[in-house]
Amino acid sequence: MASRQSLACYTLALLFAAAAVSAQLSTDFYDETCPDALDIIESAVRAAVSKESRMGASLLRLHFHDCFVNGCDGSVLLDDAPGFTGEKTAQPNKNSLRGFEVIDDIKAQLEDACEKTVTCADILAVAARDSVVALGGPTWDVELGRRDGTTASLDDANNDLPAPTLDLADLIKAFSKKGLSATDMIALSGGHTIGQARCVNFRGRLYNETTSLDASLASSLKPRCPSATGNGDDNTSPLDPSTSYVFDNFYYKNLLRNKGLLHSDQQLFSGGSADAQTKAYASDMARFFDDFRDAMVKMGGIGVVTGSGGQVRVNCRKAN
Repeated sequence: MASRQSLACYTLALLFAAAAVSAQLSTDFYDETCPDALDIIESAVRAAVSKESRMGASLLRLHFHDCFVNGCDGSVLLDDAPGFTGEKTAQPNKNSLRGFEVIDDIKAQLEDACEKTVTCADILAVAARDSVVALGGPTWDVELGRRDGTTASLDDANNDLPAPTLDLADLIKAFSKKGLSATDMIALSGGHTIGQARCVNFRGRLYNETTSLDASLASSLKPRCPSATGNGDDNTSPLDPSTSYVFDNFYYKNLLRNKGLLHSDQQLFSGGSADAQTKAYASDMARFFDDFRDAMVKMGGIGVVTGSGGQVRVNCRKAN
């Protein structure tokens, strides 16, 4: 009982903190200091996604992985440096996170337009939104004014990012620790309507969860994901095999047919408390879009530093 009460108090504190931070962030933060910032980011994202559709999912994932590790401070972009090992080589990120060069390009353009003004953390937040829109998803007003962190943590990345092997209860707990509700978790999981997953992250489901995995999907996956560990670990398959490069609600429709690629995906429709919301999203894309945009704004406020804290990095890969 005590631990439950502690978790409830901790979650409540996070919610209050997020609300306070949200009040400090604003959608017009750069209107005077860098009026072309949003246009520069949008143009670069559209070009990158046009060149490679998968990049949209990669940029969305960068923002998620940034916010879940010590808040939305751009720490996921930092290379290893004296004093810390960064997050790029953490187990959930190694050989997996992509899009760093796109962020570098955006940052260079912004430095030319308005030197030392737009933070890397804000670039990630806006690029995530623009990636979703570029692939047919909803738009939302991104709150801005995050400051960049100066350090990163390999251990925190290994511990805080939800693993693809988590059961529903642990998924809910992992998101709750960040001030996000079960509804937020189910909506944000819909980001898996785009993107790819590595064989190493779904091999266990493919060969051990045959009763909850569509047989035809399993057959199509096995040639690229052999059962032997180390064989084809980095081979990828789409998280949404129906419309891999369109941001829609087919992710949830797939779950109703036992076509979730990851164990954690299928947990959203497995006879548990997430079933009703998953079914609702499968039949009502507008509802999914509404909840997704709300959850993205909420996630974008996790652990944010504003005002004179942190810094505006000139190079997103290293502290000033």
